[in-house]
Amino acid sequence: MNETANHLVRGVTYLAGMVLLALGITLNSLTGLGASAIVSVPFTISETTGWNFGNLTLLVYCLFVVAEFFVAGKNRSPAFLLQIPLSIVFTRFMNLFKALIPYRNGYLPTDLLMLVLAIVLTGVGAAMTVDMKLIPNPGDGIVASISNRSGKELGLCKNLFDVGCFACSLLIGTAFGDTFAGVGLGTLISMVSVGRVIAVFNFLLRRRLVVASGLA
Repeated sequence: MNETANHLVRGVTYLAGMVLLALGITLNSLTGLGASAIVSVPFTISETTGWNFGNLTLLVYCLFVVAEFFVAGKNRSPAFLLQIPLSIVFTRFMNLFKALIPYRNGYLPTDLLMLVLAIVLTGVGAAMTVDMKLIPNPGDGIVASISNRSGKELGLCKNLFDVGCFACSLLIGTAFGDTFAGVGLGTLISMVSVGRVIAVFNFLLRRRLVVASGLA
């Protein structure tokens, strides 16, 4: 496969992953069981104030990029600023999906089925975007920077970062009079399960994608 075709596969795979990730995060928030940890802070604020979830996520992602700038230190690259336009596009997809999907939560069996679908889509989307080694999602970017700066394993940093987001969401919810406004069983399940979906996806398909995109 020639270089142009490789770049095309890489770009299409990345874009498809970004769309699936946005859809998965949106579905997770629609279950009524809490948002995924990485966006639980903007979701908690959205649930308690009525402000737009996608726009609040964009704000938080921009804060992640600023934090990454300082954490990365000498390892920072100007390319990390591309995470901001990426975030704008990503959160527009979130707003679009939330507007188009008429799901109403409240029936636990269907809420759990929706959660499973959300976790699968989130894991697959995250794996596809990360495997293409283009622009990282700001949530992944800040965690990678913390890992590189601290010398700690990436998975551990991801778990600790998710726990920090979860704790902040509880504090914000409590301040607004509803501790569990944006987090719940779904948040905890997604914290544990998304990584497993990524692992399974990479085991089954990562090699093929890497070869097809010319990264091997």
